[in-house]
Amino acid sequence: MTVDRIFDALASRPRREILAYLSAQELTAGEIAARFDMSAPAISRHLSVLEAAGLVTSDKRGQFVFYRLAPDNLVNTLTGFAFEVCPTAGPLKREAKARALARTPKAR
Repeated sequence: MTVDRIFDALASRPRREILAYLSAQELTAGEIAARFDMSAPAISRHLSVLEAAGLVTSDKRGQFVFYRLAPDNLVNTLTGFAFEVCPTAGPLKREAKARALARTPKAR
């Protein structure tokens, strides 16, 4: 999973809407498709892009595929991006890393 894949996935309004729907509950592909005025293959392509970016996961149960949000991937990616572009984040990130290393017991 790369940051570019995640931001490419987020560039599409329907994919952002799918993520919003999945933030409340897991849904089948059919339930997601019912909320949009587009073909089932188009919804499937959107879901594939989101899954390839690591933003959603799927689970096949019987004849249905259920999709759910993978929130940690999205939060970590957006937080990392914000730290990269925020001018005060760099020093804070280095300080946090130094403190974490200082707390780690040294191997003998």
